[in-house]
Amino acid sequence: MDVGIKDSIIAIIAIDEKVVSGGSVPTFYARDNEEQKRIALTISKITTGMVHDLENGCLVIVRH
Repeated sequence: MDVGIKDSIIAIIAIDEKVVSGGSVPTFYARDNEEQKRIALTISKITTGMVHDLENGCLVIVRH
């Protein structure tokens, strides 16, 4: 039996600081959508994570 965390949130990338509050996940703030996507793509490549758009101005990188 395999017990452990397999899925984990690696990072959150947001434009508006009011959308994200607290937590222990590294959070990056971008100036605009273009910078947000660039940051998310770079972090996902480094960590081999997947980017998910929460459609509220936040992108979340998760390892599946």
